[in-house]
Amino acid sequence: MSCPHCLSTSISRRKHQTSLGYRTSFCRDCGRRFNQRTGTPFNDLQFPTDIVLLAVLWRLRYKLSFRDVAELLLLRGFEISHETIRTWEFRFAPLVSENLRAKRRGTAGASWYLDETCIKVGGRWRYLCRAIDRDGNLLDSMLSEHRDKHAARRFLRRLLDSVGEKPLRMTTDKHPAYTKAIRWIIGPKVLHRQNQHLNNRMEQSHRPIKQRYYPMLGFRNFESASRFCSAFDELRNYLRISSVADEPVPASKRKHIFTGRWSTLMAELAA
Repeated sequence: MSCPHCLSTSISRRKHQTSLGYRTSFCRDCGRRFNQRTGTPFNDLQFPTDIVLLAVLWRLRYKLSFRDVAELLLLRGFEISHETIRTWEFRFAPLVSENLRAKRRGTAGASWYLDETCIKVGGRWRYLCRAIDRDGNLLDSMLSEHRDKHAARRFLRRLLDSVGEKPLRMTTDKHPAYTKAIRWIIGPKVLHRQNQHLNNRMEQSHRPIKQRYYPMLGFRNFESASRFCSAFDELRNYLRISSVADEPVPASKRKHIFTGRWSTLMAELAA
């Protein structure tokens, strides 16, 4: 462990703990005191880090409102306002997205599938652009106000930056915005297939986000919608357990994998 202020390793641990139970330390070089949360985004919070992360992940993973999450935390002995949970989601949902996006960089397959689905934001329909590979793994997602060539080019640039490599095949529907955008951004060597039936796996991949946002009756503003959809897609993809060699994974093993990934994510976000 090093000092978060001067990065010195010449530190000594103190017996005193914070009100939340975090161990404190003292830096011999800069003379400052700090605890386990100093220098992290959770330092100014009045609740334990694991409770904050649990509330955010519950909100993203399950069909729960802010008040539902507040009631679940109340059963655990934490009296928290639903507005506080809304603030936590605003602050830490991007942290979840960035962590999981960096984790899957460079792991995409050679065949990509692109499509959009409609999301209601502020009473108007917006377009959530999504891309997956042949195994159903998420490549990237982006919320756009329009469905045109400019949005297609912006999504493809973001997609290449997220994945880190170009595909061999790309499958889209027959919307003309992708034709020139793929040739311009990806290059003429990629095989571009325009077939609605080949893109059925993409249509099936839209179902989770559609089912999750239906109980919310849409989003109020574009920023919150983009933040939530991105974090939801990243978390679902991380917790998604795919079959191996077309063999289903037993329920006992699925539970073990799920709990392991959940614990790992909580530890990485709190670090």
